[in-house]
Amino acid sequence: MGERMLFVYLEMWYGVFLWTAVSSLIFHLPAALISLATLRQHKIARFMPIAILLMGILGPVCGGVLTSAAIAGVYKAAGKTMMSFEAFVFGVGQSFCVVLISFLRILATL
Repeated sequence: MGERMLFVYLEMWYGVFLWTAVSSLIFHLPAALISLATLRQHKIARFMPIAILLMGILGPVCGGVLTSAAIAGVYKAAGKTMMSFEAFVFGVGQSFCVVLISFLRILATL
């Protein structure tokens, strides 16, 4: 019974994490391409797309792992199972919140 519960937890965690990673790349890839197109002539800023892509990968790997585990833990503690659509909503919601907070922080510095 315990092994089955661990499998259910890992399945929920993986679903949320996978959607977080995919949606983060979907948000960051166009930003990197736009940055590459507009800053390609600049001496130093031409490397900005690399930083943007790294943030699109490292963000979900560092923060997305923890938040996905917390969401799956709450579902497991409540004794509920997670549907695929719920994992999608939580994963994309995490990425959207990160993009929104990042955008608002940039505006605060202007």
